[in-house]
Amino acid sequence: MPHVVILYTGNLEPHVDMGRLCRKLADTMLTVRAEDGAQVFPTGGTRVFAYPAPHHAVADGGAAGIAAGGDGDYGFIYINLRMGKGRSEAVKQSAGDALLACARAHLQPVFEKRHLGLTVQVDEAPGQVYDAKHSNLHPLFR
Repeated sequence: MPHVVILYTGNLEPHVDMGRLCRKLADTMLTVRAEDGAQVFPTGGTRVFAYPAPHHAVADGGAAGIAAGGDGDYGFIYINLRMGKGRSEAVKQSAGDALLACARAHLQPVFEKRHLGLTVQVDEAPGQVYDAKHSNLHPLFR
């Protein structure tokens, strides 16, 4: 079930290669290891989706950004990793740290040119009532 969903202000479209960020985050997820060295997230189940928000309001509407010499057109990116239960706190922390480091590296040129907020959040699925799957992807990676 590991899914990463990215929500971001639509004003970032011309400034961020979101498709490349998705690929980098997926590749990063595949490097996360448990304490025993096992891959935490199954290759066939790793998914990253990004959605722009065409309508948004961030912070003060730009006044502080303009006063600081920017254009006042703030951007924001929210990255949410949702994983199934059963992973240790250390693994959850490691996954979040890895995703944050990946996103920061990818977004560094944007941070240098504009005011941007970035949040990475890791959630664990609560007790599920129903969780069915059907896929022919997993056999590709066995």
